[in-house]
Amino acid sequence: MDSIEPGAAPRGLDAFRRGWKTQIGDDVFQLPAFSPDTIGDFRVKGRVAKVHGAAIADLHAASATRTADAPGGDQDLVAMYVVQRGAWTLGGPPGCGEQTVSAGQFLVRHLGRLSAFETTAHLTAKFLVLPPGELKPLLGNRVITGPADSADIRLLTAFTGMIQTTVADLGPAGVEAAHGALIELVKAVAKGRFDDVEPRLAPALTQAAKDLADHRLADPELSPAMLARELNVSVRTLHRAFAAVGEQVTTYIRHRRLHEARLALTAPSGRLSISELAAHWQFADSSHFSRTFKRHYGQTPTEYARSTGAASLSANRHPPGHGAAESA
Repeated sequence: MDSIEPGAAPRGLDAFRRGWKTQIGDDVFQLPAFSPDTIGDFRVKGRVAKVHGAAIADLHAASATRTADAPGGDQDLVAMYVVQRGAWTLGGPPGCGEQTVSAGQFLVRHLGRLSAFETTAHLTAKFLVLPPGELKPLLGNRVITGPADSADIRLLTAFTGMIQTTVADLGPAGVEAAHGALIELVKAVAKGRFDDVEPRLAPALTQAAKDLADHRLADPELSPAMLARELNVSVRTLHRAFAAVGEQVTTYIRHRRLHEARLALTAPSGRLSISELAAHWQFADSSHFSRTFKRHYGQTPTEYARSTGAASLSANRHPPGHGAAESA
């Protein structure tokens, strides 16, 4: 659903509303009435997955948005907001004031009525609409907030990304499993603890660990113990989650580092020597790196560089910045 296309405004809201109604439906979440200034400049793009009575939306708003002062209307759902950029201000329940979810924060609460909200321009956020069944009794009247980089939110974010990527190819049983795991993860957020023996959550924990590892590949401290600590689970739980999907933590880290080293071997400029690559990607030494590389790719690093037409490796290059290590 994209209303950012050139020339869409002032009909951007109409385009977005049609997309929402067609793909998600008012039965899951009814879009409220928006203020006249929002209607005149509505530039919002969304990627949404629907899983039974739940919806997961990644929203990017170029324009500020604001609902009408009194949206009204009854509803019964649990809503969750995870804001990466900008801010999302929500009308509070009766007797409570407004609540603002700033960048790097999340909020989850039960909604009994449509409530007013507004967002800043250049908002990037994840918005979850969830059936109240198991969650409403757990939340009650509480509004739960916290940092978006907490272990529970990392797990939830990783899993919602998996759902959005795969839901179109899932059969009924897969959709049912995805829905159940999603509810369990939100329950973990509400309880403040992760159920580490729940087998349905193994894929979420595995993906969250992979996402974290991908951003720490050049870190000498990267290990199963470090990942487990960041995700607030035991090392045994982490290993068990990877085993459930047929993988090993250390193997994943090694293969990702080899992949990044292989890309560096054929970089058009700034190539490193074999010893520099070994050190940068945390191999014990150049001999160990060369043996591991050949075992995985069937060629030594030097042979691979030559076979791809790369020039001879530089012996005096500086390692790339950490940002290069983070790119998948």
